[in-house]
Amino acid sequence: MATQVATVTAMATETTNDATAAAGDLTAGNGRAPLRIAFVDDHPTLLHGIAALFSGDPRYQIVGTEASALGAVALAAATRPDIMTLDLSMPGDVFSAIRSIASQSPDSKLVIFTAYADVDLALQALDAGAHAFVLKGRPSDDLFDAIETVSNGGLFVSPDFSPKLIAGFRNQTERERSDPAAHLSPREQQLVQCLLEAKSNKEIARTLNLSEKTVKHYMTNLMNKLNVRSRLEVVLAARNFRSPYAVPAVPDRREG
Repeated sequence: MATQVATVTAMATETTNDATAAAGDLTAGNGRAPLRIAFVDDHPTLLHGIAALFSGDPRYQIVGTEASALGAVALAAATRPDIMTLDLSMPGDVFSAIRSIASQSPDSKLVIFTAYADVDLALQALDAGAHAFVLKGRPSDDLFDAIETVSNGGLFVSPDFSPKLIAGFRNQTERERSDPAAHLSPREQQLVQCLLEAKSNKEIARTLNLSEKTVKHYMTNLMNKLNVRSRLEVVLAARNFRSPYAVPAVPDRREG
């Protein structure tokens, strides 16, 4: 962490002297209002260093800082920033916070600023709604480029990490293609969830507002797709699926 703090402090020192003049020319050239930015990190010194990078630059207006996942959600709701940076390592469920902010403040672009060069974490963050993944310890240009890129509707990943992320995405896609769950219809996914809850056909019919005849029809199709021969084998196969299936609200009508 000391290395990360020193790096960010150095980044701030390097960019402060000429940022105002250079950024002023850019802002004047495109007539853009300053981007409203919020920063979220649970390390006070690091958070101060990040803020120092942008505080003297007329292209940006700092609207708040926070130090936790819950704080990030509250800050986003209160300030509706154009950009919010978030660390992945801080108190609370950061991925839940990303999803909440992406849902409740869809105009706020989320930039992950983290020390974790982990492909799975990056994929989770981007899937949750983040628009950029920037590694701490990189030159300040990465963070500035990420913010400018996402503000213009693009996606950004630190250049030296992007090949790993692309390879990870390709592997994830291949896994999904080979995952039987990826080929189940929403109704079949609901049926799987009911089986995991040990519901009988009658209980499934009541839960999903179907007739028992229709449940049996879906059950036959489900076993054919999963290449199994019994309800038990469906349950055993379902336990290997990577994501649980929720049973969403179903319109109050009967099928079949």
